[in-house]
Amino acid sequence: MPIAITSTFSIADESVSLRFIRSGGPGGQNVNKVASAVQLRFDPAMTMLGENALARLRRLAGRRMTDSGEIVISAQRFRTQEHNKRDAFERLTEMLQQALIEPKVRRATKPSRASKERRLAGKTQRGQTKSMRKQVRGDE
Repeated sequence: MPIAITSTFSIADESVSLRFIRSGGPGGQNVNKVASAVQLRFDPAMTMLGENALARLRRLAGRRMTDSGEIVISAQRFRTQEHNKRDAFERLTEMLQQALIEPKVRRATKPSRASKERRLAGKTQRGQTKSMRKQVRGDE
């Protein structure tokens, strides 16, 4: 069953592999007995991501991306395997959604003549207000 990322983009199950490992940290005997942590491996090369989206995904993944190009997400926040599995998939989905968003191209604009005049009028008004606060010479 494909994993839906957006309404138009989904990834195949073959591109994701799960491995259950023992979780670290506090938890008593349960930590030593149960493999509740999840290590999710995702291969973006097996998807139909565009070149730009793939570059954004590489930047977003950072050190979670291996030299072979796989993204590794480790989830061990929760005590149960099911919660950690859901957490890993949510983090992968969020990362892919961010990578699919095309950044808007910024076009340089100039301030309009009216906005320049309003800015200068405001500066003049503030200057007059401050000059009115000064002490008058014969007012001692």
